[in-house]
Formats: sequence, C-alpha cells, structure tokens
Amino acid sequence: MEHTDLAAYIIAVTQQLDLAGLVPNKSGNVSARTAQGFLITPAGIPYRDLTPALLVAMTASEEPRPGDLRPSSEWRMHAAIYDQRPDVAAIVHTHSPRATALACAGRGIPPFHYMIALAGGEIRCTPYATFGTAELAASAVRGLESRRAALLGNHGVMAVGSSLREAHSVAIEVENLADEYLSMLSAGLQPALLDTAELARVIDKFTDYGRLKT
Repeated sequence: MEHTDLAAYIIAVTQQLDLAGLVPNKSGNVSARTAQGFLITPAGIPYRDLTPALLVAMTASEEPRPGDLRPSSEWRMHAAIYDQRPDVAAIVHTHSPRATALACAGRGIPPFHYMIALAGGEIRCTPYATFGTAELAASAVRGLESRRAALLGNHGVMAVGSSLREAHSVAIEVENLADEYLSMLSAGLQPALLDTAELARVIDKFTDYGRLKT
C-alpha cells in the first residue's frame, strides 16, 4: 500500500474507533508497518482533526527528535511488537470501556465463545506498567505471544493483525467478547469454556475465514 493510502486508512480506522466509543477522550493509538519502520498516530491531536501530514513515520530503533511532531506516547510498545512479531503489520490500541473494565480488574477473557479464535485463543491480561515505558512495551509483547490480542492491566487493549483491517476487526471483537463476558458475570453465571481441541479446530478454520483477509 502506498504511504498516502496507508495514512488515509489509519486515519479512517482511528475515526471509526472514535465514533464507536472505543477510544474515549482520544485514548489509544493506531499504527501500521512500513518498509522503513512504522507509521503511527500523533500525541495530543483529536482523531477528527487528523490529516496524513500529522501521522508520524518512525524506524524501529528511532527516538522522537526534538521539535518534530510527537508520536503517540505508546510508540515504544508499537516498536517492540513490530520488532518481536514479524507477522504483525498493524496495531490498534484502545481503551474500549468493557474490555478496559476487565483489564482494571486484572482479568483476561477465557475461551467461552468461538469468536475468541480471532485473537488466537484466551485473551491474557498483563500486569500493570506505567504508560509509555519500556516496561509496558515488554509486558505487551509477552501478553501477545501467540495471540492477536491482550489486555493491559489497568490500561486497555492491544490488538494486532497481518493487516490494518484484521487488527481493527480484532479490537472490535475484543470489546464484544468483553461485553458478553461481563454480562454473564454480572448475572452470576459462569461461562462454559471451549476445550483446547475445539479451540484449535476453530482457529484452524479461521486461517482462511473472510474476516481475516487483507
């Protein structure tokens, strides 16, 4: 995808997340891998005001330069994920309300519904770490091991994908699953979980499922 097209796509995704209420008060950030590194949303600019010129192009090892437009405070987390996960082409970080509620309770999402296969299985919740730090970046990488989603303790959601479309889809599904899980818990119900063999079958079927295509 051309740089200008990729920038426009990133902006479209951020604005859709905003309209859906998944990034309240400009929380969260979006990025996509490029040949040189990655393109990421800037810090402190409302999503409705974004233009391609405001996105920040970075290399994996690059520190923001003084005077330049600042990338999202979570750029280290994005850089670490791209470095450790060559299969990841895009990252969507949200503070979607229901999933963030679980993250603030230190609770992940178990495999109670087959759609969790979009995330690669049980969605882990990582321990809390201060935002924007290398500690949080390392924690996110661990939480995402063999997964396309993780909850960040007392923070929010990380969703990744082989395309921006996939990462966006995963982020939406995480919030949907969190809503269903919290609804069961609030009703005093305990979900019936899919066993390991069935979850593996569903994950395998999803390898060529239409929603996962670029």
